[in-house]
Amino acid sequence: MPNRTRMIAGNWKMNKTYSEGVTLAQELSNALKEAAVSGVDVVVCPPLVDLKGVAGVIDFDKAPFALGAQNVYWEESGAFTGETAPGMLTDVGCTYCIIGHSERRGYFGETDEDINKKSKALIAHKIVPISCCGESLETREAGKQVEFVVNQIKADCAGLDITSGDQLVIAYEPIWAIGTGKTATPEDAQEVCGAIRKTLVEIFGEAIASQIRVLYGGSAKPGNVLGFLEKEDVDGALVGGASLTADGFSQMIQKAAE
Repeated sequence: MPNRTRMIAGNWKMNKTYSEGVTLAQELSNALKEAAVSGVDVVVCPPLVDLKGVAGVIDFDKAPFALGAQNVYWEESGAFTGETAPGMLTDVGCTYCIIGHSERRGYFGETDEDINKKSKALIAHKIVPISCCGESLETREAGKQVEFVVNQIKADCAGLDITSGDQLVIAYEPIWAIGTGKTATPEDAQEVCGAIRKTLVEIFGEAIASQIRVLYGGSAKPGNVLGFLEKEDVDGALVGGASLTADGFSQMIQKAAE
């Protein structure tokens, strides 16, 4: 594998109040410092209302993780009630942002065109998109998972202006394995992540694509994360439920550091 630093990103989804978020961030900071974890990039993505509190913990405690948001809108400002502009995320300390999560696509009707606009807006503000892709159970059972995900990547990344691989992260999250207890095998993940890598080469060229990190997401937990990380094109994990406790999340980070 090229010299890609592993990444473990925690997606808190719609969990943790402001005070609970501060507590969890502090607990995670303490746990990672005690374990002396190094060589892994860690990102924490709390709900919008928790961002400032978690940013405060990062700043005050010199916490060994970066701050990410869970969503963004592509306009700079204006009459878009309920939305958040990229510059607002920058100002609160975000350096990453999840976009295109299957829950956003499924529940809120977001399209590949939307994801593409969000990626461009984030990159313009020097925020790294964690751009999600993945197939439904129906698509997988039809044997079309690679074709489906490759088409998502082509649409989501069309026209992106990046000059280095650290400006973009891809997260492969098979929809049928998110919050269901079902998990893709490491071989399943490598099949699709390998196809993602080839598609990124087509879009950005070998030099940049070889440095873009591709994460696996979908019921990833301390007990199975190493199996995924052993695969050539899996560079880390986008973690849901297991990121909601400092103990479980820090265990995954420690395993990634091995």
